[in-house]
Amino acid sequence: MRRLLAWCLGGMVAFASAAGGQTPPAQAVILALGASNTAGWGVPLADAYPARLEALLRAEGIDATVHNFGIPGDTTRGMSARLQAGMPEGTRVVILQPGTNDVRVGEGADRARNIEEIRSWLEARGIRLVMMENDMLDALPRTELRDDGVHFTPAGYAILAERLLPQVRAALGQRR
Repeated sequence: MRRLLAWCLGGMVAFASAAGGQTPPAQAVILALGASNTAGWGVPLADAYPARLEALLRAEGIDATVHNFGIPGDTTRGMSARLQAGMPEGTRVVILQPGTNDVRVGEGADRARNIEEIRSWLEARGIRLVMMENDMLDALPRTELRDDGVHFTPAGYAILAERLLPQVRAALGQRR
């Protein structure tokens, strides 16, 4: 429970500082929206894929901030509501990791509709969407799964960030 609270508060602090103008906006603001594998369940926030992705983008000279809006256990309905309630000013790309929680909590029938609602909402605002479906997670090395068989080690999240990099770069209109 403490970890969940820390992730929630961390996302809220990142949102508040970005939305409140307390930090200068980066050229590229990216929002990582999802559940536990976005949040980086079981690893320090610096080892979750959003932080790793930000480091990779910056290493390529792309001035980017990647906000981690992952909440363990979240559903696509919750993600849609959080997104529409507010996001950092200047967001150009949203990475959506819908996960499997919809099915787990009995909302699987609404998953596609919720994802389409998110897609439409972003499109109406000119924000690019990068989808991270479960097949992308399934393609990661099984050796990088934690004991629970669902969440990744720091090395697994680093690989995920590397695999997302080309899609995010393209969504930003950047070439390597």
